[in-house]
Amino acid sequence: MKPRHMLSWVVVVIAALILWRYLPFISVPSGNRGVVTLFGKVQPDSLDAGLHLINPFARVVNVSVRIQKTDSQGDAASRDLQQVTTHIALQYHLNPDTVAPFYQSVGTAYEHTIIAPQIQETFKAIVARYTAEELITKREEVRNHIRELIAQKLGDLTAGGLLVDDFSITNFAFSRNFSAAIEAKQEAEQLALKAKRDLERIQVEAQQKVALAEAEAAGLKAQKQEITPDLIKLREIEVQRMAIEKWDGHLPNVNGGAIPFINLGPNPSPH
Repeated sequence: MKPRHMLSWVVVVIAALILWRYLPFISVPSGNRGVVTLFGKVQPDSLDAGLHLINPFARVVNVSVRIQKTDSQGDAASRDLQQVTTHIALQYHLNPDTVAPFYQSVGTAYEHTIIAPQIQETFKAIVARYTAEELITKREEVRNHIRELIAQKLGDLTAGGLLVDDFSITNFAFSRNFSAAIEAKQEAEQLALKAKRDLERIQVEAQQKVALAEAEAAGLKAQKQEITPDLIKLREIEVQRMAIEKWDGHLPNVNGGAIPFINLGPNPSPH
């Protein structure tokens, strides 16, 4: 390589180093927005993720706009003054379009200064509208009301800078005495249901017995109505026929008595 060409490359490298030093570049990570401050003053426009050329006197703060999660325990009193506790989980993210003014007015400690207090306040307000039993039977409704109210409050307080993505609560926990009362009530309801089913079974069995007895009585009545003089005479003839079939041809030996006979026909007319 000629000396002149080498000198050109050296000048280019030195110039690049000078530009890098005095015209600094900043890289904003993915899922973040870069908030630019110049002598402590927040600039109105934030930086997207990527490489940016900034004022060498400026400072850039990376603020996450990804979905974040905060967990806490909710404690409140129901409408019937039962103590209620539950585990609360809130998913949220910062509005990328308002990161700069949000950072200027709130800063980065928003989870402790805004989110946590609003979760507790909202949980207490919504739970107070329901009885302890309703909190159990209408759990999904309660969750939706809390989510809507939290989203509204956080949006109003931050001018739309905080957006709620999801909200969840675990099963409500009550005092030991109330839990024992609920369990006793459920057992009583189960026993009452069993007694009702047993009564229905007994009633069905009784109805079946009555129906069977009525059927038997009806059958006997029908048989009684079918018995006629002709039927009685026919049965007498049948009995005599069976006796003849069984006779072996010998007359019975009856001492001092008349010989029995079987009358098979009508009595002869007297002469």
